[in-house]
Amino acid sequence: MPTTYVASPLGFSEATRGYYYDVLLPAVRSAGMKPLDPWGDATATKQFEAALALPLGDERRNALRQINKRLGRSNAQMIDQADGVLAILDGVDVDSGTAAEIGFAAAKEKPIVGLRLDLRQTGDNEGATVNLQVEYFVARGGGGVVRSIDEAVELLARLLCVNDGTS
Repeated sequence: MPTTYVASPLGFSEATRGYYYDVLLPAVRSAGMKPLDPWGDATATKQFEAALALPLGDERRNALRQINKRLGRSNAQMIDQADGVLAILDGVDVDSGTAAEIGFAAAKEKPIVGLRLDLRQTGDNEGATVNLQVEYFVARGGGGVVRSIDEAVELLARLLCVNDGTS
């Protein structure tokens, strides 16, 4: 079963976590792919909560730096292991962490599909759905920016040859 790293800022907000866990990840699974979930590290969540409970100052800052470093390394390792990437491109501008993950995955020549459900206009000009550099890296390996979750998982499954037994 091919693996898909899911790049998104959706885990940061309670308002979007439900969509991430109840809609997005199940859609990836239903398309025959195993999602690699950067938000699924329960240990990191507990460490963040403990660090944020510390009073402002050096101890708190150092604890957060250590967690950040571990998570950054873990996410890079998941992208290295992934067969492809599904990137959520919503917002006034693409989330900077998601954009960095797209760039890293593109450098590793991973197929990338961008999902933009946000109705607001963005992009550098009317020829771009999102930031032109982000869109370039998404499209470079055959992917694209699409407007529905069904299109996104279908395109990524096709790029990863999910249903023809070559993955």
